[in-house]
Amino acid sequence: MGNDERDTSPDLDRVSAERDLFLGLLQLDARDDLQAFLEQALRLVLELADAEKGYLELHDEHADSPRWWIAVGCSDAEIEGIRDAISRGIIAQAVASGRTVATASAVTDPRFEAYQSVQVNRIEAVLCSPVGADRPVGVLYLQGRNRQGPFDAEDQRRAELFARHLAPLVDRVLAHHDERERADPTVPWRRQLEADNLVGRSAAMADVLRTVALVAPLDIGVLVTGPTGTGKTEVARAIHRNSARGDGPLVELNCAAIPETLVESELFGAVPGAATGVTRKMDGKVSAAEGGTLFLDEVGELPLASQAKLLELIHSRAFYRLGSNRKEQADIRILAATNKDLAEAVREGEFREDLYFRLAVLPLRLPSLAERPDDIPPLAEHLLGRCLRRHRLPRLALSPAGVVALTAAEWPGNVRELANTLERAAVLAAADRADSVEPRHLFPGGPGAADGGESLTFQEATRRFQAQLVERTLEETGWNVSETARRLDLARSYLYDLIKAHGLQRKS
Repeated sequence: MGNDERDTSPDLDRVSAERDLFLGLLQLDARDDLQAFLEQALRLVLELADAEKGYLELHDEHADSPRWWIAVGCSDAEIEGIRDAISRGIIAQAVASGRTVATASAVTDPRFEAYQSVQVNRIEAVLCSPVGADRPVGVLYLQGRNRQGPFDAEDQRRAELFARHLAPLVDRVLAHHDERERADPTVPWRRQLEADNLVGRSAAMADVLRTVALVAPLDIGVLVTGPTGTGKTEVARAIHRNSARGDGPLVELNCAAIPETLVESELFGAVPGAATGVTRKMDGKVSAAEGGTLFLDEVGELPLASQAKLLELIHSRAFYRLGSNRKEQADIRILAATNKDLAEAVREGEFREDLYFRLAVLPLRLPSLAERPDDIPPLAEHLLGRCLRRHRLPRLALSPAGVVALTAAEWPGNVRELANTLERAAVLAAADRADSVEPRHLFPGGPGAADGGESLTFQEATRRFQAQLVERTLEETGWNVSETARRLDLARSYLYDLIKAHGLQRKS
């Protein structure tokens, strides 16, 4: 019997997984987080079919491009190739007629071998089922197998069953998608841009992305301003990446990090003998940026003499290396950033007015985190994930209490300070062998840790006051959460998060 159990357990696992898929599909209409569920369902279909990659798209009857899609295991280039195959050729014909398409090897199949994406990506097994038989409203696409051989009849049956159950729910899925887009004003601009590092869904971030979308295609000067640590460098990178120069170099120079005597050679280069220690021709940042973009961070720190030469570069796109009398041309775009008030610097005679107007053809101001607190949770998740990947730390999530603590805190150093806090917290949580990042990791010296006579930071004082206010109001209402939420003008769910974040308990 032991051998029989070993032989049948894989089949039992597959039957159990298939049952879970079908039960989930039957319950789909009652779900709120449709995107999360459908991604989970697509992963399960991949598992059942032993497929490597999966793609699901839904569209309107007259739409030229999908209104909603998810992909699992696919790179951006592969997604484009899949869409290309779906939009024309044999798959497009099959989808239009409501038939499933299957092939053991697209790269050798006469129906597919002419497609460049098929040959470049060496696509083998493919299974593609339309969502909706009479009037197809989408496509389920599976590609590649984790084992030898084509997709079999059972794989096709499961794919078609998934697609058939999904079809009646398409209108709700798309309505849910539209609702999410309305709740996130950044979506229209993200469709136009490659700007994954500009995280946030606030109206303030939507304004930033709209301006990036406007200025990126134009070969004009952009001055990015805003408080320290708000992410001005990331904005400059997004402008470059989405411009016609995006395939060229992006050369960054922090003007505040260079001694005044070295600014010109660093920027324009130098010839032998131009300065002490210069024994050979030096290429500066301007030459390195040829055909691309030169980004001058902290441009307000440039000495006045260097400002005059930068103005000439912007005006004529020409420059002289230090110690040379030969003019050289420069095909570059110049972006600049500063946290200084350059208009005030102009009035104080510290910055050239003509250079200011040349740099700020179209200014772009980045808001502080205090101006977009709704962006703190998604930004924290993004920064934590980046930190875990960089340091190869175990997978960690932000706990609900951690999210509340971050949102309640003050961030005078903005995104940079938030990133540093999360990096330290990730290391502490990993050392604790914790499953999630908690407030004690984020603020190890937070409320409750400073009970002596030592001074509190503004951040710590704010969190302590918040905890005391919530606890006092709970005691006054006899721990009636609904009444406490009403008095404090808070959502009940948020109040529960605050109670957990501050470790509040009812006194006996």
